[in-house]
Amino acid sequence: MTLLFWVFSVFGLVPEQDTVSLEQVEVYAPALDRFAQGQKLINFESKVLESYSARSLAELLQEQSPVFIRQYGAGMLASPSFRGTSAGHTAIFWNGLPINSPSLGQSDLSILPLEAIDQAQLHFGSSGALFGNEAIGGSLHLNSKTDFGKGFEGKIAQTVGSFGLFNTALSGGFSSNKFSSKTRVYRQFALNDFSFRDISRPGSPEVNEDHAQTEQRGMVQDLAWNISDKSQLKAAFWWNKAEREIQPVMGSNTVDHQSDESFRAVLDYFRFGTGSVWNLKAGWVQDKMIFNESLNETRQFFAATDWDFAKGNSWQFKAGLRATFIQGDLSTYSTTDQRVELYQSGRWTASEDLSLSLNLRQFAYLDNLVPFLPGIGGDWKFWDSDSQQLLLKASVGKGFKIPTLNDQFWSPGGNPNLLPEESVSGEIGLNWLKKGGFSWDQSLTYYRMQVDNWIIWLPQGSVWSPENIREVQNQGIEYQGKANWKIGGIKWDLGLSYTFSEALDLTSEPANPRQLPYTPKHQANGNLSAEYAGVVLNLGSFFVGQRAIGTGNARILDSYQIWNAGLQFSDLKWGNTRFPLSFQVLNLLDKDYQVLYLRAMPGRSYQFNLTIHL
Repeated sequence: MTLLFWVFSVFGLVPEQDTVSLEQVEVYAPALDRFAQGQKLINFESKVLESYSARSLAELLQEQSPVFIRQYGAGMLASPSFRGTSAGHTAIFWNGLPINSPSLGQSDLSILPLEAIDQAQLHFGSSGALFGNEAIGGSLHLNSKTDFGKGFEGKIAQTVGSFGLFNTALSGGFSSNKFSSKTRVYRQFALNDFSFRDISRPGSPEVNEDHAQTEQRGMVQDLAWNISDKSQLKAAFWWNKAEREIQPVMGSNTVDHQSDESFRAVLDYFRFGTGSVWNLKAGWVQDKMIFNESLNETRQFFAATDWDFAKGNSWQFKAGLRATFIQGDLSTYSTTDQRVELYQSGRWTASEDLSLSLNLRQFAYLDNLVPFLPGIGGDWKFWDSDSQQLLLKASVGKGFKIPTLNDQFWSPGGNPNLLPEESVSGEIGLNWLKKGGFSWDQSLTYYRMQVDNWIIWLPQGSVWSPENIREVQNQGIEYQGKANWKIGGIKWDLGLSYTFSEALDLTSEPANPRQLPYTPKHQANGNLSAEYAGVVLNLGSFFVGQRAIGTGNARILDSYQIWNAGLQFSDLKWGNTRFPLSFQVLNLLDKDYQVLYLRAMPGRSYQFNLTIHL
């Protein structure tokens, strides 16, 4: 069925090749939500990304979304948890290129700086049919944005703050109607010599962290050419290197060091027709990690092609093929892997108020066929008036995650007979938009998910080895709300989020299932800002509920709530030069808390930011 659908899509409906003018068009980027009917999405606006540019991607997601971030300390490993799933159940893309490590099956958000991207979007729920491997809990999409016809542009940004924070970023570019180039370089440094209460010692004395220094440097180059009215070429390169002293757990005197270096490159060719785009993509991702003296390196090469086109006013299709070639040279093994996936999507716009999508994917690796993955969803706007709008969203689909290279080949303990993890999930949501002087956009989503063949490492005598033994059931409710209004000359913006997440391990005690470790049932965040004459005052807070430290829920880690505040002067100018200033106080109430047990987190800190737009 998959092959027939693909053949029909590509060869039965080949689009016409009429000329399309690109003079007023930005670099082409396919809309990620075109075939994601019924699924929950969050797009971060550019002003939100700019306000977090001197901070981390992990902090952005923790404070501005329902995603829980597992942090091992300030500047240390940070991994996302969508809807109670693990970090390996989140697919992460950069300009359409999968960048999760094939050896670990995940990405470290602490070494994905926001200075390197222009756009970020979250997709929630199983999207295996739409995005492929690892998209069980959700997916994160990071993108560059390149414009034409803007001439010369430049920016200098400097941040200084508590605990030795010193971040610098430079960017500059030029664009005409035919060519666009943008270069970014950055350096981020933090001594992280904060004080904390060491609960591992008698009397819980206050001590200073003395082994958590981090430094990160990188460069991003974006290029784009309008070759003709019907074709476009886009290239992007990203080099990033992070050096970290690994913050020890309380009570430990370890002095581990870790170096992470990544090089990513992607090349896209687009051919435009009438309501159609043909894309050829090639990508390269190389990751090198040195932990103390142990070297681990992986290289991935991607080659893909797809058609994205419309048939009439009601139908849209996309069909493609992607091949991945992997070389892993780890400290205990070397191996190769080849992966091929065939994917197809269709969308039917039945009316202005109703649209349906169908996504199909077949994945093969190491001579194994992952079960065929379908996904279907719909959006129904059943009420639309001058003052309000109601939209019903629903979707159901399958997801999967193939075993990582470490799962299969780590020596000793790797298990080459592991099965891929599989999920079936569904969600239903209601969006309510109130229009007018007081605008209020709200959504309430219920989701349910079953994950089988969950891989877990267990001791086999003196050796740990992975097995497919865990069955997990996830369900929960997510609320998301945004409001804005104006009183006098003051513009107000309010954002609220609450999540109830139940992630139960059905394997050990089916009659009395327990919540997965480090998975909070309750999580919430809120942000309020007031703007007057270019001066913005904001107050934000996020709450994380209790978490079990290990299996069995015998030990519980306390909940915590953190408050942040900021003041920004956004309209400061000198001639044609803008130089916005901002000041932030993080952990305003100096809360003593731990995200993970015995992992110290910093108390109250201050940041001063200056950006000069040339």
